[in-house]
Amino acid sequence: MSGQGWAGDSTPPHSAAPRPQKSSSLVRPYAVTGGRTAPRMKFAMEALVSSVTSEYQDISLLSPEYQAIIQLTRNVRSIAEISALLRQPLGVVRVLIADMASEGLIRVHQPALDAGKPDINLLERVLSGLRRL
Repeated sequence: MSGQGWAGDSTPPHSAAPRPQKSSSLVRPYAVTGGRTAPRMKFAMEALVSSVTSEYQDISLLSPEYQAIIQLTRNVRSIAEISALLRQPLGVVRVLIADMASEGLIRVHQPALDAGKPDINLLERVLSGLRRL
């Protein structure tokens, strides 16, 4: 080695022992959605999702993400909750849920919006949840 180190040398220091590569979490969500960033259908993050598949139905041929969403939605959950539990960005989960809904794997229950006004019950539940934090 020339003593110049990494900046002036064409070889990295300690080149005999390659450094382990970290997998980038930024690439994975893009790959999961096939590059799409917008869902086919618009869903509120508080929309509730339930699985329409039975416990005994074989879901092993589905993608791991679909399988995880089906397992999570055996109990009704919000899109925001699914996103948090999967540790995936909300946009990615919305795309996946829209795809799954169009395939008939899950059912999405949108909150009723009264002429664009927010639902008072929803706001109270959000406030209550924030207070518990």
